[in-house]
Amino acid sequence: MFSGGHRAAVIPLLAAAFSFSATSAETFSECTTRLAKQAISEGVDPQAAETIFSQLEYQPRVIELDRSQPEFVQTFPGYFSKRVTDWRVNKGREMFDKHEVLLHQLHTKYGIPPHYLLAFWGLETNFGSYKGKMPVLDSLATLACDQRRSKYFTQELLVAVKLMQREALKQEDMVGSWAGAMGHTQFMPSAYTHYAVDGDGDGQANLWDSEVDALSSAANFLAELGWQPGYRWGREVQLPEGFDYRLSGYKNRRSLAEWQALGLTRADGSPLSRTDMTAYVVVPAGHNGPAFLAYQNFRTIMRWNNSEFYAIAVGHLADRISGAAPLIAPLPELPAYSRDDIIALQQALNAAGHDVGKPDGIIGPATRAGIREYQLQQSLIADGFPSMQVMQSLGVKTSQTEADS
Repeated sequence: MFSGGHRAAVIPLLAAAFSFSATSAETFSECTTRLAKQAISEGVDPQAAETIFSQLEYQPRVIELDRSQPEFVQTFPGYFSKRVTDWRVNKGREMFDKHEVLLHQLHTKYGIPPHYLLAFWGLETNFGSYKGKMPVLDSLATLACDQRRSKYFTQELLVAVKLMQREALKQEDMVGSWAGAMGHTQFMPSAYTHYAVDGDGDGQANLWDSEVDALSSAANFLAELGWQPGYRWGREVQLPEGFDYRLSGYKNRRSLAEWQALGLTRADGSPLSRTDMTAYVVVPAGHNGPAFLAYQNFRTIMRWNNSEFYAIAVGHLADRISGAAPLIAPLPELPAYSRDDIIALQQALNAAGHDVGKPDGIIGPATRAGIREYQLQQSLIADGFPSMQVMQSLGVKTSQTEADS
């Protein structure tokens, strides 16, 4: 019983090549047998568990993708220009025409304006044109049986199996991303279980086949994440000459009235609203790029995907779908740093007495703070951005420097 079936038998060498969850000697078949028993202990029907877990296949590509790191660090202009496109804007408007009645109903019920739901849908799956092709249960089982994040993916797998039974889904129809995100809105199983709703009233919350269910579920999810009805995500702004970039970042939230007093305006130069609503300055491409004020709903977007780049893209795409103009500030050409370049930068900052933690090649808050401290020390514009000037001043030889030499 729960032997893993004939499919598991074709991968013994692959299974032996990786460490699974309990011991390095545990094969994928043994792991799925154990997981099946756990599923039964959590209420899954024994016969269903035997059928489901015996058909699971190990997916080596999932492990490859989980381990892979991009060679180059994504710049904001590169990220933004690939995501906020004329095609997505026009398609979003087309989908608004298609679902106008539904979108207004969801706005009334959940407080989420139509253009935001369309922006999430567009960024996640190109409005449903690409929902992923990996078998979700196989992917989750592969990650659950891998030591790196076994606990998290074990829970997601078990939730997915229960979800499959609850919604009468077919195992072969459950396809998605390599990490197990599913449907038009790319919900992980736990989000699907807690926030997906049956919008079309057919008795099933199906995020693959029902656009109505998907949009309704996205609205419910955002409302539960804390969306503040009646407020924007943020906006592009113009910073005053000589702006102190030490005032940027989440820790430096101020009211719009205070920001206006400091000289900030809307991107077109018109005044900000003089309200007590708090916001913070985001400068994703350094002082040569666009600047934004991020409101509370910006943080709600980041609860969907914890990335400032993503939140800006969602917000601006939503604005464009609703008729707003493109960004006013141009997107600068930025150096293409490799992860090794950023590791070298972090090492140099640590050596110079600016503690940014263990070098990992990721430009996070600690690294930006360290860069800002160094820039202040060197009388540079302290925007916390790793410009070539900063790299050269610290003596960091980058891949771009070598390519230009």
